[in-house]
Amino acid sequence: MNEFELIRQYFTRPAPSAVLGVGDDAAILRPTPGLDLHMSVDMLVEGRHFFADVSPHALGHKTLAVNLSDMAAMGARPRWAFLALALPEVNEAWAQGFSRGLFALAEQYGVELAGGDTTRGPLTLSITIMGETPQGQALRRDAARVDDDVWVSGELGLGALAVAQRLGRLPAGSVSDDVLAACQCWLDFPVPRLELGQALLGTAHAAADVSDGLLADVGHILAASGVAAEIWADSLPSLPPLEAERPRWLEFLAAGGDDYELCFTAPLSAREAVLAAAEQAGCRVTRIGRVVAGSGARLLDATGQVITLNKAGYDHFA
Repeated sequence: MNEFELIRQYFTRPAPSAVLGVGDDAAILRPTPGLDLHMSVDMLVEGRHFFADVSPHALGHKTLAVNLSDMAAMGARPRWAFLALALPEVNEAWAQGFSRGLFALAEQYGVELAGGDTTRGPLTLSITIMGETPQGQALRRDAARVDDDVWVSGELGLGALAVAQRLGRLPAGSVSDDVLAACQCWLDFPVPRLELGQALLGTAHAAADVSDGLLADVGHILAASGVAAEIWADSLPSLPPLEAERPRWLEFLAAGGDDYELCFTAPLSAREAVLAAAEQAGCRVTRIGRVVAGSGARLLDATGQVITLNKAGYDHFA
């Protein structure tokens, strides 16, 4: 099987909303009148973003999910994706599993694969995604305001704990098998919070997806908005067994990465609206802090003392 046969068999699907999809030198798209167009790109590299033995089905899911998480952070409805693959060899079983995972998630959220590229090289996966929001209504990082609440969706620390377990960095018996299984499932199959992001349009002020660690990604909002935040360590949400020993797992919750949850700010007056948006989206949200004047994020204990961690988040070049 050559490159073009691989594309035809595993990565060519109808793209009804595109004027022209896979098969030409470029796709032709027609954005919806009156909507803003969003574009984002993410790359996954074997050994850096995923383990070599991850199932191709899970890898197909995650490759798209991390891009959908970026759309969720803007409150955007995803429309089209472009897939670039570097493969060490043509492996039909791998391609079949990968495409199955990718297209299952794409169909769930109405995303059409409209083009891409393949080449030979170390396993590297990259998606460029495009989505839309009502004109001028997108959630942005630069709109947080002093006295906003800081919220986060879902549970934190699961992906980071799964990675630590795989690397042999967790003491034996420190986490139950059931919790580790839940963590591994989240690492392999993260759920993009698209419904929540869209439900928060007109309610939240600023948002970011939590991919490199909560404190790091909150920091992006604060830097863009020119404000600071107090984050309450005792409020960071996770699975109940991890919450019961929150101080022990605090670095995973606050700075672990691979969460793919949404962190956002909203005015105090919007608390009921935020909870209603979460109910509509079918996910948990937790109020974890407040925006204040100044710069940077301060992680505080129950007495208001600053907690210093060894790291604030994941850095590819650290």
